[in-house]
This record gives sequence, C-alpha cells and structure tokens, in this order.
Amino acid sequence: MEAAAAASCRQRALLRQVSAAPAPSSPPARPRRTPPDPLTLFRLPQVLGWRLAAAVAWSVLLLPACTAAFVLLGRAQPLRPLRWIADSFNDLYTSYVIFCILLMSVVILVISIFNVEFYAVVPSIPCSRLALIGKIIHPQQVIHSAVHAVMGMLVAWCAAVMTKGKFQFLAVPCTPSESPENAVPQMCLNEYHLFFLLSGAFIGYSYSLLYLINNMNYLPFPIIQQYKYLRFRRSLPLLVKHSCAESLYLVRNFCVAYYFFGYIPKVWISTTMDLHIDSKLHPLDTLSGLLDLSLFYHTWLCGAFLLITWYIAWLLFKIYATETHHFPVQPTFAEETDQCLPKILNSNPPLIIKFLALQDLMLLSQYSPVRRQEVFSLSQPGGHPHNWTAISRECLSLLTDLTQRLIAQQEAAAANGRAKQQAGEMKVLPQTPGAAVTEDMPFQSQRSNVIHRASMASLVKSPLMPSKTSPGADIGSPFSSPALTSKVGILDLNSPWHGSVQSPHVMRRGPKLWTSGSGLQMNGSHHESFPVVSLARVGSEAVQPSFIYTWLQNKQEQIKNFLSRRALIMYFFSKHPEASIQAVFSDAQMHIWALEGLSHLVAASFTEDQFGVVQTTLPAILNTLLTLQEVVDRHFKLPHVSSKPPRISGSLVDTSYKTLRFALRASLKTALYRITTVFGEHLKTETCEASSDSAGREREPLNSFVSMQYAPQEGHSEAPAQ
Repeated sequence: MEAAAAASCRQRALLRQVSAAPAPSSPPARPRRTPPDPLTLFRLPQVLGWRLAAAVAWSVLLLPACTAAFVLLGRAQPLRPLRWIADSFNDLYTSYVIFCILLMSVVILVISIFNVEFYAVVPSIPCSRLALIGKIIHPQQVIHSAVHAVMGMLVAWCAAVMTKGKFQFLAVPCTPSESPENAVPQMCLNEYHLFFLLSGAFIGYSYSLLYLINNMNYLPFPIIQQYKYLRFRRSLPLLVKHSCAESLYLVRNFCVAYYFFGYIPKVWISTTMDLHIDSKLHPLDTLSGLLDLSLFYHTWLCGAFLLITWYIAWLLFKIYATETHHFPVQPTFAEETDQCLPKILNSNPPLIIKFLALQDLMLLSQYSPVRRQEVFSLSQPGGHPHNWTAISRECLSLLTDLTQRLIAQQEAAAANGRAKQQAGEMKVLPQTPGAAVTEDMPFQSQRSNVIHRASMASLVKSPLMPSKTSPGADIGSPFSSPALTSKVGILDLNSPWHGSVQSPHVMRRGPKLWTSGSGLQMNGSHHESFPVVSLARVGSEAVQPSFIYTWLQNKQEQIKNFLSRRALIMYFFSKHPEASIQAVFSDAQMHIWALEGLSHLVAASFTEDQFGVVQTTLPAILNTLLTLQEVVDRHFKLPHVSSKPPRISGSLVDTSYKTLRFALRASLKTALYRITTVFGEHLKTETCEASSDSAGREREPLNSFVSMQYAPQEGHSEAPAQ
C-alpha cells in the first residue's frame, strides 16, 4: 500500500510539473521524410511479394475444382444420375478440358496482375456524375475494361468447348435449303457459339465496370483478426450466391442488347470469315431465338463460372494483402533498421505498408506488453526515447492533418452558405479614413453571420492551423475563409471582432489543457489569436477594383447562374453531398488506428512506463484529441450530414468506407475515455485546481470526460444518504 501511494504521489507530481509548463503552440516538428530505400521492399517479401504469389497460386489450384463443377452442371441429366456423373468425370480427363484449364490459369494470372496494379487502401469516391464518367473513360480504365472483355471471351470459349454439343464450334457444316439433294456441303456460322463468345466479352466488360463503380479495388482491413482459411470459408457461400445472381442479371442485360444489336457482329463475322448463315435455324436476335431455355441456362452457367473464378482470385488477394504483419520495434541487426516500426511510420513507404504498420501499432498497443516495453525504452547510449518520439509524432501528425482537412471543409461549407444567404456584396469606401460603410443588409442575416464566424473562430485559433496560405487562394473573394482573411490583414465586417465586440462570450475558445502566463493577457484572451486591424489602416489601403475586373466578375456570375438553371448540366455537374462527405473521410482508417494505438499506449504507460517518457507528450496528445473531438462534433452539425450510419447489407462488395466517419467518432470518444479512465484522479485534481483561474474555461472539454467518469460513483455514494 505504501509503495502504491508513493508511486501515485510521484505520478501526480510529474503531472503537475508537466501542467505547469507552457502549452505547445504548435505540433511537434516533423522530420523531413526520406524516400524509401528500393531494397527495403525486397527485404519485406512477406508484406507484398510472397503474399501475392500465394494468392495467385491458390486461385490456380482451385480452378480445377471450379471446372469440375461447371462440367458436372453443364451435362445435367437428372433422370440418369449414374450416367451423368460417369460422363462428367470421363470428360475431365480429355485433352481439350486440360488445355482449357491451362488457358484459364493464364487468364487468372492476368486478372490477378490487374488486381495488384489497381488495388487501393484509400477508396476513390467520385463526388459528381461527371467525375464518375471521367473515371470510366480514363485511359487506364479503358485498358482495364478492354483486357477484361478479352479475358471474358477466352473463358467463354473454354466454356463452349467444354459444354460440347451445339456450342462447341464457331463454324459448322450445313447444306443450302434451295437444293438439299445435290447441294455441296458448306460452312455456316454457328450463332450459338458466337452468342457464347459475345456474352463472355459482355460479362467481362461489366465486371470491369462494376469493379470501378463499386470500388472493388479497395482493400478493407478486417476488424476481427481471423485465420485466412476461416475468412475464405466464411466468404465462399456469399461469393457463390453473389456470382450466380450477378450472372443472371448480366445475362438478362446481354439478351436485351443482343436483341437490338446482335445482327451487327453476326453479319460482320460471317462476311469476314466467309461463312454462310443457316436459314433453317431461328436467328437468336429474335424473341423466339432468345426464349431458348437451354441457351439461357448454359449462358448463365458460363457467366457464373467466369465470375466465381475471378471473384475467388479477387477475394484471395484481399485476404492475403490485408493479413497482419509484425514489424520489429527495435532492430536486432543494423541492416534491419529500415524495417522497424518507427522507421516505417516516419518514412514514405507504399501506402499499404503504412496501413500495415499502423495496424501492427494498434495490435501491439493492446495485446503485446513485451513490445510496449520496447516502445517505452530509452536508447543506449544517450537515454533518449527515440521509439516513442517517432511513433507519437507520426500519430499526432496524422490527427493534425485530419483536423486541418475538416476545418477547411467546414470553412468551405460556411463560405458557400454565406454566399447563398447574402443579398449583396459588402464594400469598403475609401472616402473617410476612419469609417467603413456597408450595404444595407437585414439585421438577422448579419447576426447569423456573426454567430457562425464566432463559432468557427475557435477552430481557426487552434495551433494546428497551417501557417502558410495556399498559392491559389483568392484573398478578396467572398468565398475565401475568414482565417485566411484575418492572416493577410483584411478586415471582415461580419466578424465578431469588428468594432468593440471582443467579449470572450462571443467566441468559444479552442481546447487547451494547460496555460502559461507568457501566452495570455490579463483578461484571458490569447495575445496572437486575432490581429485587430484599425479602420484607418483599412481605409487607407483599400483600393477600388478596376472596371474590367468588375465586368469579368459579373459576367462570370451571369454564366454560372445561367448554367445552374439548366437541369441537364446540373445533373452531371452537381455534387452529391453524401459522396463529398465520404471522400473527406476516405482514409480515416489510418486515423482510427492511430487513435487506438496512441490511446492504448498512453493508458498502458501509467503502469508500464518506467522512465516517464509518455508524460512529457501527454498535454500535446490530449490537446490534439480534444481539438479533433470539437472539429468532428462540428462536422456532424453541418447540413446534409447524417448523424446515423446507414444500414449496410451483407454483400460480397465491401462498403465499410461509407461509415468510416462514424467509426472515427466512436474511436475518438473511446480514446479520450480510455485515457481519462486511467489518469482520472490526477486529471480531476488538476481540474479542481485550475477551476479558479481563467484556464478553467479552456479545460471544459476535458472536464466533461473526467466528470462523466465520476458521475456514477458520485450518484452511488449519495444514494445511501438520501
């Protein structure tokens, strides 16, 4: 008991010492990222090379089983089952079936190569229909679609050869109908075989199109870690069901397309290959020809066989590529330095390597006490916490980048809202140096703009904002952000800081944990948050825009208003709000792992950190998390932002990226509660001591998490007294 009390006292004293230090005004400096060593990728064969080879090998090994099932179902004779099974197994040993298996193995290899070339750990989400059309006609996607159409035609040819019967050959002997007795046999076009080939090309192209539209190149990392066999076995029934249903849907679409345009390839091939058309048979581009049940069944079976084999290769690649990999925290030998977890996180490796490193960080922070000790260890000689510094700096950098991105997105939404609400532009007249005159505006509109800018001011004041303005920013435009306007010294008349409105009740303060007297004035306001620009300076520096500039701006607005009234143009150019929101959080999986890994390490450091290396960065960590928490809460209050996650049906195609923002919000709150649960007593003591000064207002976000933790205990202790 005495040892525990002494340890608690030392911990509290260390926290007080850290809290007395000035709050960091900016995130830790990030080192310059060095390009990855080309040999590093070859030193990590388990991460990329061998995984892809194993996925392709298993796809090829499963191909004979799929071929046997196709041959068995293609020779269906339910009235004579013994003969059906015997004939099917006899066909499996024929030379043409073996040749088809070898040819389809090459097809699987080509499909796997395209899976490797087009994979992405961050989904590409088009925000408008025009962007989606641009992706479809992109040269890389055109090549992808063309190759898949050719590969689909090859698989359909193999399926036609293995089916036999009327589907086996493209040219068949026939006799003319004018004089069948003395006629010379001639070669005619077998339209059934042509129908098979075209259906394979159509299904292959449709697969490529759906691969793009449904973001099937996205690699979702599993939340629950399982063995590869269990993941494959769990997904296999869903894969077969999805392939059969999709094949039925695509064959229906192909029959409709062949009914209208089937005569074009039929006439072209018969003319090119000098083949006749047998008039005794019904053409397949008619209703009577397409109502052939045998043709429809075998075409559907061919499509299902094609999709199952391709989806198996795609599924195995996803399973192997997203398998966890253990990166060493400390190198055993000097040659392994580039493979260590801190080095990988702070370098610029391929994005999948970084995702695997963050996933490994999340797992070691929860389930590996031995590796956590390596993170908390000091370097020898020197005694510096290089591992913890590198890991925490990268995690804080990721969270800071997300915070800045969300602030920019909220500023853009606020600017668009103000542009729609304003009835006219405001201008500064240079007549009187000490006066500024605005155009007539309703009082309610001005008041709403003041309140909105005041709410965003706390985010602009955050030290996480970038210090440089973008090169292409339009400073004088009404669509520029107020943060940018304040930095270049332009007065915003809608700002709550115009005139004498400088009360701290107007603007909510950014979340800060500890304050210092050097950065505060006596009234508690930050000394460098908002530069107050005098009206005389504004009046002297204001320049009236030229006539040509004003005329061009008016013409631009007229053209935009004219095009916005055209429904067809707006149908392609209008952005979908939900897609735009999903694009902002498309890479949120990295930030979720950074949150979980960082919070678990901080919580474990309370008992495992012998040198106190984590405590030195605890204020910056809490400050970053609380700032991100406020920004995320503001994001969910924006219009067109749903507060409830959509219902995701159990489908083969993963759509978890659509709910990443909800997972991020839950992980962020969980991380804050995890830290305050461990450090609750010490944080509560510091909160009570700081509640009497001006810093108490800036600790309100942290106080809410601490008080929420102790609310049940306090209520339970008061119950017996009542």
